[in-house]
Amino acid sequence: MRRPYLDWLRGIAVLIMIEAHTLDSWTKVADKQSPAYQWAILIAGYGAPIFLFLAGITLMLAAGGRLRKGLSLRQVTRVAVRRGAWILALAFLFRLQSFLISGGRFPQALLKVDILNVMGVSMLVAALGWGAAATLKRRVLLFAAVTVAVAMATPLIRSWPALDVLPDWLEAYLRPRPGLTNFTLFPWAAFFTAGCVAGAWLDVRPAGDDRPLMRWVAVAGIALAAGGYGASFLPPIYAETGFWTSSPTFFFLRLGVLLVLVAVAYQLSRVWRWEGLQEFGRASLFVYWVHVELVYGVLSAPIHRRLTFPVAVAAFVAFTAAMFGLVRLKDAIQRRRGRPTESARDGGRAPLSANRPVSRNSI
Repeated sequence: MRRPYLDWLRGIAVLIMIEAHTLDSWTKVADKQSPAYQWAILIAGYGAPIFLFLAGITLMLAAGGRLRKGLSLRQVTRVAVRRGAWILALAFLFRLQSFLISGGRFPQALLKVDILNVMGVSMLVAALGWGAAATLKRRVLLFAAVTVAVAMATPLIRSWPALDVLPDWLEAYLRPRPGLTNFTLFPWAAFFTAGCVAGAWLDVRPAGDDRPLMRWVAVAGIALAAGGYGASFLPPIYAETGFWTSSPTFFFLRLGVLLVLVAVAYQLSRVWRWEGLQEFGRASLFVYWVHVELVYGVLSAPIHRRLTFPVAVAAFVAFTAAMFGLVRLKDAIQRRRGRPTESARDGGRAPLSANRPVSRNSI
């Protein structure tokens, strides 16, 4: 059984994703220094963490559901591994599409590491970890340990000279490389594994009985965010780190906010059952696949960096409405052809995230 509030929150993430990309691509450079734009960027920075976190939850719920349907541990692990491989294949397919439509340097344009790459690799590793840890306690401990380890190791990885010998395309999976990286496994994979922790707990509870757990999720989120914020004022323990890029304190602050957002989404979805927002969330792959090229590609080139911030906000609203209409049209066509829409499929798929960051500070 699906948990509608997760689709509700994923729909919010889709709105953030579109906001991030349209404002980044279409706003004039001079207007990007305004306080209003900077606040918009702060909100935009939560799109990718939400998607990765929800992807981790989805993986755990889907795996648990298949196990209860009678599949063996090995079969469930194999399905999850295939899903991760499929997401990784989509990452390269999307890069190929972008190269064919908008061009770019070859082969860098095809080897660029982005959110789909991180999600696919994270899913592959998490699927193997889920299969190796056969109990709830072991899975929670495993994914929690990986989350902390990835977050804490990020500053070290980014300054480790030994990685200089790796090919650029492989190094880009671990730390930023100019022209090759928007997202890296360190620290972004930790949002995915943190979602696995949350998903493992949700999986052992019957759907619809999440209210007691959500109280604890909210308390844990507030405590984690406050702890991360407070720790940011302490002397750094790393020789090289940046708060907005590689700092573990910023990671745990954002992770705390994500937990609070899950609890808030649960409460709001009970009083505001706007199915359109859930529908938007379930169609995240379609929206992702279509909108990025429209926003950054040759079709919108005449307005790239040409709009004032207020006009760019209006364009974002109009573009979002058009994308929602396109989702409705797609679903209507699928229903006429007798094919299941995203609304009719189970929750086993992973949500997808934004393709491009709005600024280097958001990484």
